[in-house]
Amino acid sequence: MPTIQLQFDATASADPLAKISSKFPDTQFTVLASHLTDDGLLGLVEIATANRNGIVQQFDEAPRMVSHEVVYNDEQIVLIQYLFPEAEPYRALRRTGNLPQFPVRMEDGWLFAEMTASHERLSEYTDRLAAAEIPVTIQSVTQSPDPSEVLTERQWEFVIEAVERGYYDSPRRCTLTELAQIFEINSSAASGVLHRAEGRIIKRFITEAGGIQQGE
Repeated sequence: MPTIQLQFDATASADPLAKISSKFPDTQFTVLASHLTDDGLLGLVEIATANRNGIVQQFDEAPRMVSHEVVYNDEQIVLIQYLFPEAEPYRALRRTGNLPQFPVRMEDGWLFAEMTASHERLSEYTDRLAAAEIPVTIQSVTQSPDPSEVLTERQWEFVIEAVERGYYDSPRRCTLTELAQIFEINSSAASGVLHRAEGRIIKRFITEAGGIQQGE
């Protein structure tokens, strides 16, 4: 499935957090989590600022801000839990079946996010933002490799079993012999399957990172 990095102008919606962010254009807001409750959107934001009082005052005065609480602060950051009615960008996520990936960054009212979903769901989401007249820009699109294209079915089964049983943990929680017994083969055959699978995974990783060209 594709992964996109996008940015949109959250101030174009009724998002009080974005309105506050726009008043501090040089300050980074990091939304650590948010979820919909019966009372509205409950979230937690970390703000890198030495101007704690100014930030909190804006939360006090923000329209549509149901409630907020400073849960931590020091000389460099303030952590605030907030609650406000669901704004269109969050509503569009929910209605299109997309899940937010946290943390997300907000600067000067613009939200910078990463999403992984089908082309159809991503397209529906950006279409909803456009219909709501919320400016959105796609910064990048990358295609996550399909495991079935990298490994054979047999190799995939081995790797999954090895990971789940702790073969790759340090220290190992499962030996090669134990892994071989699960698949009712000898240790040499199990080693061969894993070695070929590991080789394919490593080559794909290096290729995706731009280190080598396919076929080398």
